[in-house]
Amino acid sequence: MSATRTLILGGVRSGKSRLAERLATESLLPVTYIATATIEDEEMRERIAAHRVRRPDHWRVIEEPLQLASVLIQQADNDHCLLVDCLTLWLTNLLIHPDTSKFDTERTAFLKVLPYLTGKLILVSNETNMGVTPMGELSRRYCDEAGKLHQEITHHCEQVVLTVAGLPLMLKGEHV
Repeated sequence: MSATRTLILGGVRSGKSRLAERLATESLLPVTYIATATIEDEEMRERIAAHRVRRPDHWRVIEEPLQLASVLIQQADNDHCLLVDCLTLWLTNLLIHPDTSKFDTERTAFLKVLPYLTGKLILVSNETNMGVTPMGELSRRYCDEAGKLHQEITHHCEQVVLTVAGLPLMLKGEHV
């Protein structure tokens, strides 16, 4: 199988994770689900639990909030599907990390390996830049960094999908 990369963008509760899970299942490949979320409060615990319930038991799960490039290098394989959910949570983890150098190091590493990963890769991320510019320096930086990251990723993806109300809108590539 040749490498295929899909970026699925959408707002909160837009259906992007369900679409990613469906595409991973339909690939008929062994799936490794790379979760970037961390449990910081009860609401996030509930979100993570809902995702866990939906995932098939036979999928391998790796929880990695920071070192995404390293995990992708280790797991990428021609006959395998990697599903990363979600890039904006990963970005948040890097932005709030006490070691401020982590952000540039990990972001650069991810973008460097992305073009060379083999197999099927499905990336899920929140589209955050379709509303009012948020108040607060960290919130604005988060939106800016997410927007820049998404633009850089799309150059390496054969498919880019925007999900709205559970519907996939194709921005690049074949319809899903």
